[in-house]
Amino acid sequence: MKSVIEIKDLEKKYPGFSLSINELNIPAGVITGLIGENGAGKTTLIKTILNIIKKDNGSIKMFNKDYIKEELDIKEDIGVVLDEGFFPDILNCRDINSIMGSIYKSWDSAYFNDYLNKFEIKDNQILKAMSRGMKKKVEIVTALAHKPKLLILDEATSGLDPIVRNEILDLFLDFIKDDDHSVILSTHITSDLEHIADHIVFINKGNIVLEKSTEEIIDNYGILKCSIDDFDKIDKKDIIKFRKNKYDYQILIDDKRLVRKKYKKYIVDDITIEDLMLLVVKGEE
Repeated sequence: MKSVIEIKDLEKKYPGFSLSINELNIPAGVITGLIGENGAGKTTLIKTILNIIKKDNGSIKMFNKDYIKEELDIKEDIGVVLDEGFFPDILNCRDINSIMGSIYKSWDSAYFNDYLNKFEIKDNQILKAMSRGMKKKVEIVTALAHKPKLLILDEATSGLDPIVRNEILDLFLDFIKDDDHSVILSTHITSDLEHIADHIVFINKGNIVLEKSTEEIIDNYGILKCSIDDFDKIDKKDIIKFRKNKYDYQILIDDKRLVRKKYKKYIVDDITIEDLMLLVVKGEE
């Protein structure tokens, strides 16, 4: 599969934290979900990819080009929404339309205004007077209106009510109907990813601990539950991580069909991405 971003030997060090990624290839034409607990390194990775934070070592290619050397050209093809807003609160959408039209060659004012109307956002209303959901819609439509090939979104749906989130997720799904378009979505709302993401990259303590298709995770991974007394009967080769609760053990496994046949007396539940995160981050080996 073609990659939209290729990372090799990436390092960024801070006192008490280090981002270290040997290799990461983000597939083109799909939605990739970037998951991990707060402080795991998701935002550091995104900002390093965008050269907002300077890397210490390694290489980053985007569209098969060196991002740092060809940043100005590549930026035309990227739409970005970060957790913190990037427009001053005194601006209104008319201002944004004018400013972005002077920055991007491919800025589409008609597209921008059409979506403002669809979302019932007045173009003379300043950002400061908008709800968080309305602001996020403006930021996302702004990121889309210069016709990028890649959307990079850091917690773009956090703090939004389910109706607004669904409207925004539908925008992302429409965006990737064209195989030339890709999305990287960092979020802690893992249920959203189960509905729209094709690929999952799981970062923990600055390292990639899992990278697989969403389908592979949901189809193959599971949670085996057994009593405390029966834990020693489980083959250690079948255990990825485990958590001991008051009355039982929860064991992360990566082949639930095989495990169900092997341990017929035990329950093997299907897994959610949230379950996976919890067991990987909080579980023992």
